[in-house]
Amino acid sequence: MKLANSNEKEKAKILLTTSRRPTNRLRTFCRDITHSIPNTVRINRGKLSLETLVEKAIELNADRVIIVDRWKGGPGKIELFYVRERLIGTPPLIYLKGVKLRREFREKAKKVQACAITVLDNEDRELQKFSDILSKFLQLPKNSIHNLNKVHIEKPKTILCVSRDREMKIQLTFRLLPRLIEVGPRVRLSHLVWEVNRK
Repeated sequence: MKLANSNEKEKAKILLTTSRRPTNRLRTFCRDITHSIPNTVRINRGKLSLETLVEKAIELNADRVIIVDRWKGGPGKIELFYVRERLIGTPPLIYLKGVKLRREFREKAKKVQACAITVLDNEDRELQKFSDILSKFLQLPKNSIHNLNKVHIEKPKTILCVSRDREMKIQLTFRLLPRLIEVGPRVRLSHLVWEVNRK
């Protein structure tokens, strides 16, 4: 099984940033994402407009942009964009119910070098659709969780698990291979919006 590796130098990056005036928790969440998903680079938004973000993305060899908006002091919405002459929004809009940061987990993990995506319920069509989108956008391979422990582990590697919690909300969890220990961040979704207006 192949895992997406951050050492592939020619691979275009993902630029990760926030809405304007982010809180400390929002900044920490974005830092957690860059430590959990290979080939992601985080920048401070400051006063940058969407047009300036395109220029910054091109400068950093990033062909995709993730913007995390705040809500009640924490992460509230995640928007996905492809970089063309402008930012082109792509579905879904990801609305968040809550996050648990890396520092709030007992197990501590370093910045991972590789990651793959797996779905814990193969019969759930929405989970499959969402995980397919994430796999394509993040450029992470999608694999069965049953095959993961067969991989020879040399560097820190994680699996991004797409599942549902007890309230049937979609959640994203990062687990460190080979022991599958959750290391964060944990992202609990409120809902997905599949109709996205292009910007």
